[in-house]
Amino acid sequence: MEWYQKKTEEVLRELNTSLDGLTEAEARSRIEKWGPNRLTEAEKESRLKKFAKQFTEFIILVLIGSAAIAGVLGEWVDSLAIMAIVVLNGVIGFIQEEKAEKVMEALKKLSAPSAKVLRDGSLSTVPASDLVPGDIVALESGDHIPADVRIIESQFLKVQEAALTGESQAIEKSTDELENTVPLADRTNMAYLGTTVVYGRGKAAVTGTGMATEMGKIARMLQEAKAEPTPLQKRLAEFGRLLVYAAGVICALIFAIGVFRGEAVLDMFLVAVSLAVAAIPEGLPAVVTIVLALGVQRMVKRHALIRKLPSVETLGSATIIASDKTGTLTQNQMTVKRLFLGSGLSLGVTGTGYAPVGRFVKGKEEIDPLKDAVLKEALIAGLLCNSAELKRDDKGVYSVIGDPTEGAFLTLGEKAGLKKTELLKGYRFLGEVPFDAERKMMTTVFTDGEYHYAFVKGAPDRMLPLYTGILKDPGVAPVTEADRASITHANDESSNSALRVLALAFRKQKGPFNLHRVHELEQDLTFIALAGMIDPPREEVGRAVEKARTAGITPIMITGDHRATAVAIARELGIFHEGDRAVTGEELDAMSSDEFQRELPRIKVYARVNPEHKLKVVKAWRGRGDIIAMTGDGVNDAPALKEADIGVAMGITGTDVTKEAADMVLTDDNFASIVSAVEEGRGIFDNIRRVVHFLLSCNIGEIFVLLIASLTGMPLPLLPVQILWTNLVTDGLPALGLAMEPVDPGVMGRRPRAKTEGIVTNALIWIMLVQGAFIALCTLGVYTLELYYLNSSVIKAQTMAFTVLVFCQKFHVFNCRSAWDSVFKIGVFSNKMLNLSVLVILSTQLLLIYIPALEGIFKVVPLSALDWAIVVAASIQPLVLMEVVKFVRSAAKKG
Repeated sequence: MEWYQKKTEEVLRELNTSLDGLTEAEARSRIEKWGPNRLTEAEKESRLKKFAKQFTEFIILVLIGSAAIAGVLGEWVDSLAIMAIVVLNGVIGFIQEEKAEKVMEALKKLSAPSAKVLRDGSLSTVPASDLVPGDIVALESGDHIPADVRIIESQFLKVQEAALTGESQAIEKSTDELENTVPLADRTNMAYLGTTVVYGRGKAAVTGTGMATEMGKIARMLQEAKAEPTPLQKRLAEFGRLLVYAAGVICALIFAIGVFRGEAVLDMFLVAVSLAVAAIPEGLPAVVTIVLALGVQRMVKRHALIRKLPSVETLGSATIIASDKTGTLTQNQMTVKRLFLGSGLSLGVTGTGYAPVGRFVKGKEEIDPLKDAVLKEALIAGLLCNSAELKRDDKGVYSVIGDPTEGAFLTLGEKAGLKKTELLKGYRFLGEVPFDAERKMMTTVFTDGEYHYAFVKGAPDRMLPLYTGILKDPGVAPVTEADRASITHANDESSNSALRVLALAFRKQKGPFNLHRVHELEQDLTFIALAGMIDPPREEVGRAVEKARTAGITPIMITGDHRATAVAIARELGIFHEGDRAVTGEELDAMSSDEFQRELPRIKVYARVNPEHKLKVVKAWRGRGDIIAMTGDGVNDAPALKEADIGVAMGITGTDVTKEAADMVLTDDNFASIVSAVEEGRGIFDNIRRVVHFLLSCNIGEIFVLLIASLTGMPLPLLPVQILWTNLVTDGLPALGLAMEPVDPGVMGRRPRAKTEGIVTNALIWIMLVQGAFIALCTLGVYTLELYYLNSSVIKAQTMAFTVLVFCQKFHVFNCRSAWDSVFKIGVFSNKMLNLSVLVILSTQLLLIYIPALEGIFKVVPLSALDWAIVVAASIQPLVLMEVVKFVRSAAKKG
């Protein structure tokens, strides 16, 4: 049996303790056995190991190997250039990872620093880490629960458990044992580490400490969740291997042909190394990392803070967004939405959250709340039968200290212009009978000097038999059976709309009330109103859900709240439709694996779930091959966030634990920002594809140049140092310019990419082969012209070929801005960074040719005006060719 299923006496007996607590000696003995009440931490990787891991990707290892070979052959410029780019890539990755992996430290912050405990029969304050199973702790409003505890004494004790269970309302605690197996959120005689007492006082026996607590289970799940490579990392790794293997085959082929023809082995080895340098885009890892980093900066402006770089692209691939309800889809701020008055008037209340902005409406007609006597009395009762406080911070943000339900009444009153502080100038507080589970109501007593008033709020069904009067427009009238039927109907109507309903009533007399005779105090009540309230959805979320669906993304809700409330919110937001299913955690446990997999696409709402259920859902979707983003703000969300392909935490209401476990943090807590981040993620992947398209088509051009020259017996048109300059510098800057390409406006009209779709598609391969071949044709054409028709020196012909190649690629970069749209349609000047980078590279090429100190390093000679005319005429041809192809394709589509 679980602790919550046992009677108080059994709990104390099994823990070998008493109501007076443990002795100090026994506590010391138990701490030696159980250890301190502290969350243990998984062993961390050293910084050195973390840095070394940046160099384990296949393409990086190949680059390191290339640098080593170049160094052995005495090509130190080439070797150092390659290693510089490898180290830069490693440093960027290391810096990003250093900011992550602080989950356990954040969990520790949630642990209460001290606790009030009974030792040797007297109450003392001890560090929370000194608590042991069997300790008796005293709890009162404002205390953090210092361990997992079983309640043994409760005086109107209420605990806010939203961070652990997702339940937005404070839970009233009792000492009664529970018969059946119930989920965490329904264990009304238990309280858990990391939650907070918001009302009343009580005592509890410690049942679990440290890693044996529910919080400890979450910590263990976080430690066990293994970080898997993101889709982008997988694609880049596969792509890198393919590229290296292809380069290896080509190099081996050329080497073999050369040796077979009688060329010197060393010469052919140098040619093969040159080909390898040409084939591998040395700048690709660093450029992709920088593309992602630039994307991160753009996403910050859209309220999304990325903690792990590859997550940017992963979010763009998402097919499922699994969202918590409380505080993510909703505001985590109870709001009164409907009122039913004793006069028979039904009103709606506009506005959401604790901000006192809203109107009272009957249909489309606005009501002045202070001119309606019954409504005004209802507002006064809600304000005075209340122990919460409504606060406004320096930024104008409202929050509630105390019970969220009472906060809703404070906001309701202020919407009408009534404040509790002002009312208290005319009323003197005499006493309070707090809410408890048996009565299910709360009463406060005041006097205005002439009369004494008892204001009561509570469960409508419990208060219904207590009415003898009903407040109508002329005043108090005797309550009739028809009135009771109307009240019951209004209550049912609001409950069926997933509203939490509370009744408001009062009692008035000349003499004082006896607060010690509660049963008599809460009799002969006059009904004032019913108030229906809900934790409302965020206003932007409905539009965001619709946008996500258009983009082929399925939103689902996973919450600790009740099914009826969850379905009502999900239906309002467009997450839940006809034919969809909503299941509870218990129902999920009862499902077989096959049944769950079969029903998975239909289940859009999961209610009354615990952290294990959330993990199960995430794993099930991932098992189907989907890419799932899990959003949340409570501690209960952290394991699922870490397990998901991308975890999204709320920056304002989110706990430190959740933020540290997440890949991305929303700085405005707005679900709509997730969809904006998806849009940005898709745009970033498009830009990575543009970069790869540009770099590979350029490299293919270089391969063709060297391959054809080798096969025909020509002197090498390009030297290794020139190829490196082209790959690392002259290609790198324009590639970064492509990374600044704005997001395609129609990007959210596309379905998510298939998980198997790589960066390079078959269609793109053919395009790159054609473009690369044409770049090679232009380069070799000028090289052949110089060497064989104009009888120039080899170094002059190589300078011309080198310059044509660089200029060809810089004109070609404009082709890569769009696969099929003309650069003139997109706008020649719409990407200023790209234009600037091309201008810088072309200018740098001029300096490289005309500065004597650089001529020796790059083995080039100055060019004449006629040479430059030939260079420009040849170099612009790739752009002209693709513009013609795009025009013909566009004309054919229109025809």
